[in-house]
Amino acid sequence: MPDAVVVGAGPNGLSAAITLAAAGIGVTVLEAADRIGGGVRSGESIRPGLVFDHCAAIHVMPAGSRFIREQGLDRHGLQWRWTEIDCVHPLDDGSAGALHRSVQDTAAGLGADGRRWEALFGGPSRRFGTLSEDIMGPLLRVPHHPIGLARFGAPTVLPAAVLARGFRTPQARALFGGVAAHTFQPLTRPLTSAIGLGIITAGHANGWPVAAGGSQALTDALAARLTELGGRIETGVRVTAYDQLPTADIVMFDLAPTAIAAILGDRLPARVARAFRRFRYGPGAFKVDFAVDGEVPWSNEAARRAGTVHLGGDFAELAATERDIHRGRMPQRPFVLAFQQYLADPQRSVGDINPVSAYAHVPNGYAGDATEAIVAQIERFAPGFSDRIVGRAVRTTTEMSVYNANYVGGDINTGAKDVRQLVFGPRTTLSPYTIGVPGMYICSAATPPGPGAHGMCGANAAELALARLRRG
Repeated sequence: MPDAVVVGAGPNGLSAAITLAAAGIGVTVLEAADRIGGGVRSGESIRPGLVFDHCAAIHVMPAGSRFIREQGLDRHGLQWRWTEIDCVHPLDDGSAGALHRSVQDTAAGLGADGRRWEALFGGPSRRFGTLSEDIMGPLLRVPHHPIGLARFGAPTVLPAAVLARGFRTPQARALFGGVAAHTFQPLTRPLTSAIGLGIITAGHANGWPVAAGGSQALTDALAARLTELGGRIETGVRVTAYDQLPTADIVMFDLAPTAIAAILGDRLPARVARAFRRFRYGPGAFKVDFAVDGEVPWSNEAARRAGTVHLGGDFAELAATERDIHRGRMPQRPFVLAFQQYLADPQRSVGDINPVSAYAHVPNGYAGDATEAIVAQIERFAPGFSDRIVGRAVRTTTEMSVYNANYVGGDINTGAKDVRQLVFGPRTTLSPYTIGVPGMYICSAATPPGPGAHGMCGANAAELALARLRRG
């Protein structure tokens, strides 16, 4: 029986391992940390019973992922939970753009922009099941549904700043801009609309759910599925050199490109080695977990019912902060994403103490302390928040990269999602999962379709590896 080694037990490493094991390959997963999951882990960092997600918190793309859906992970304990409102972007005047799962409900709250929102997202969200077959794989290939993809894809090439001009209200512009800012790129750059359009469309199709009990439940379900298929996982095994790799027919790396270059050294073809060593990382994330007595006192009522709250002011302010962090400058008012998963999943709370997480977009490798800037941004839209904090835990960009070595400089996207790296991955090629060494592949979020716990980077890479193995 052929065998495979997967280095890294994040969601993509586990997905690659499951895909291989389901095809009859003997699979061993090697994970450097003591716990598997990469960015999809949870813990009780402040007090027992109070559950926080370490990184991945809201699972828009996993909920609609072909790979996740096909595994039957509910048999292994995975359950999705939804808040009443998916995401809210409040403004200083007390108003907000509110993103509901329903396109119509979202449009109804956007006044003059309601029809525009429905026109942009109504059709694609209804067709998301078929669209996802194309957008969740390499971009440069013959699509399964070319006409539908062309209709959806045309606006994605635009800078988010250009697409946002199509909205007349500040609420709609800010709501779209906050989601587009998940790309961690200046919003004036081409293709920055792509992530915003993709996430919003997927959300209208499947919502923005959380995993019951914490994101760790998704990791545990993937691990259980792999074990069910006969795969093995070894933790505490850090691979730093080629000689540490067991002999195998297939080797998959759920690692950052620079780490792969360091492991394989001159075994990589020169052109691949150069691309991997020059791989560009984007801005970082600075995270704070808060134990909060009671609810967050948001000024906007809709924010009190939302799983995610985007705190960045209007579109102009948001665009300015994203430009600053990309240039290495820390803004006074950074873009902050706040999460209230307990609204959908009350078991994460302890009595009246609720877990609220937030992270700020900061320059890559930011060495300062963004804690007070994060608190100030929450206070800006929820006066009195500070008085309700009864505990906190901080994770800096440095600590983020120690927690997960793929997050270089705190870059939780595993690489800058500029035009070239978003389209091609780590190097300019039509085969983003190959690395120029027979039998070896990269399957991390540095490859298409990019970050998220959807597992499709790993599944796509493993399917390619199986096809090549069968061809001999």
